[in-house]
Amino acid sequence: MSTTMPKAGQVDRKWYVIDAAGKPLGRVAAQAAVLLRGKHKPTFAPHVDCGDHVIIINCKDAVLTGGKEQKKYYYRHTGYIGHLKAVRYDTLMKTKPELAMELAVKGMIPSNSIGRDAMGRLRAYAGSEHMHAAQKPAEWNM
Repeated sequence: MSTTMPKAGQVDRKWYVIDAAGKPLGRVAAQAAVLLRGKHKPTFAPHVDCGDHVIIINCKDAVLTGGKEQKKYYYRHTGYIGHLKAVRYDTLMKTKPELAMELAVKGMIPSNSIGRDAMGRLRAYAGSEHMHAAQKPAEWNM
């Protein structure tokens, strides 16, 4: 008996929709990371990109628990001396909730070429409408 390893051309990619309304941001991001990597499949191999496409809707309705809306900050640097920008997560969730979701998922994906390809298959939307109805995405229940 031998173990079969998946090849890059043999991967069957499906589309999934995750509804983030009323769910913790980190739990939704963790499920999205599992789907993007393909760890839910029995044919998973860490050296092959076997993940699926993920659509996250209602990012604006995701919740942060434990007071993280006031305690957690999103930092970015412009490249100039002294220009570190800090945005609190309550402001970030009001202005760009899809960015907050993408950052959470990106932290759970490996920092290599497989992770970059996986992040290209993530679509996050603040509202409940998305443009991918033609792909017939399946609902992913958490």
